[in-house]
Amino acid sequence: MGRSKGLDTPNFQKYGVPFYSAAWVPFKSIRFEHESQGQEEDRNQSSDQISRADGSSLAPEPSADYNYIAFAGGGGEGRSGIPNAVVLARFDYTSNVLSNQPVAKLGTDSDLPYRMGVHPGRDGLICSMPKSCRWFEWEVEKSEEVHKLGLKLSGKVLTQLEDVGQQLALVFNKEGSALAAGGQDGNLRVFKWPSMEITLNEAGAHTTLKDLDFSPDGKYLVSLGNSGPARVWGVTSSTVIASLPKENDEVFSSCKFSESSDKNQVLYIAAVTGKGGSIVTWNPATWKRMGSKSVARDTISAFNVSPDGKFLACGTIQGDILILNSTSMRVQTMVRKAHLGFVTALAFSHDSRALASVSLDSSARVTLIEERKKTGIEMFKRNLEGRWENGGERIQISRKGERPVPK
Repeated sequence: MGRSKGLDTPNFQKYGVPFYSAAWVPFKSIRFEHESQGQEEDRNQSSDQISRADGSSLAPEPSADYNYIAFAGGGGEGRSGIPNAVVLARFDYTSNVLSNQPVAKLGTDSDLPYRMGVHPGRDGLICSMPKSCRWFEWEVEKSEEVHKLGLKLSGKVLTQLEDVGQQLALVFNKEGSALAAGGQDGNLRVFKWPSMEITLNEAGAHTTLKDLDFSPDGKYLVSLGNSGPARVWGVTSSTVIASLPKENDEVFSSCKFSESSDKNQVLYIAAVTGKGGSIVTWNPATWKRMGSKSVARDTISAFNVSPDGKFLACGTIQGDILILNSTSMRVQTMVRKAHLGFVTALAFSHDSRALASVSLDSSARVTLIEERKKTGIEMFKRNLEGRWENGGERIQISRKGERPVPK
């Protein structure tokens, strides 16, 4: 298992904002357009913008691999002096460097942007505020000298999500044609995007709704509350089609659908137990529980699954990050004290090459994913006993070492 350094590395930065959410920008879906000086002057600027870096020092060459990450959070209401903002930063894979200054930092006045959903296309992102949700658009520019990506508050008002109270979960489906929102009051809403036609409005989905996720094929939506079983909703029928009960002392904390290498779907639920954190696996074909694996001694405070389905990521209340192989459920990379505060959100890059993490300590980190190539011996040595086929000769792996086993 690989172990990485925690703080004081170029892939770790502090931006002065306690973060609650993180997401990679679908940069390849955003079209850069050259803007004339007149267009620049006429562009509407948000009155609560804190600052805007010109990005010139970070401007990549036209052929470079662009990687931007959005972070959201703040100090909430009050006079703490801690801003509420949505922040854009740039990450360079080649040098493993996260920009030490934001590419853009858009303030939200006294409203704390808590949860965030990024549209998989070029549309923009949505943030949940204490009472309503706001829509933000990408602000893009391309010229021969510089490429810039910014963010601005959209003129589009999401009327259906005005004065609905704090939303604790926001998620788009894979195609970006549906948006689901889960409220602190337990209300579950699903909308068509971008028309915002509501297709599901369930006031009693849970006592408090804290996590949501669409299945890769868009047919199902799983929801978690602060207690009780998880629920699976048919997106077309807008009804509950399965209830996934917890066992023993489990408390479900996060849910993520994924797709395995053989194209079969799987549902992962992170759970808190008396022994720490565990991952429960469910089969969407039958909605039967497939198994449970204890993966951390500390409580899991953030969870995610890579787009290619190969990796699971857990963040703990101690600030640690664990990256697991989804097949073996073994930890392959651990970053001890990746953050000084507990991990609030995790986000895999679209190509599954990197993991972004954030914390209430105002820090953001990007951890590169390194796949380990395992031999048959290594796979079985983890249990100290097992059998392996090697050129027709079976080898017994035990505490006494390796020895041939008669056929």
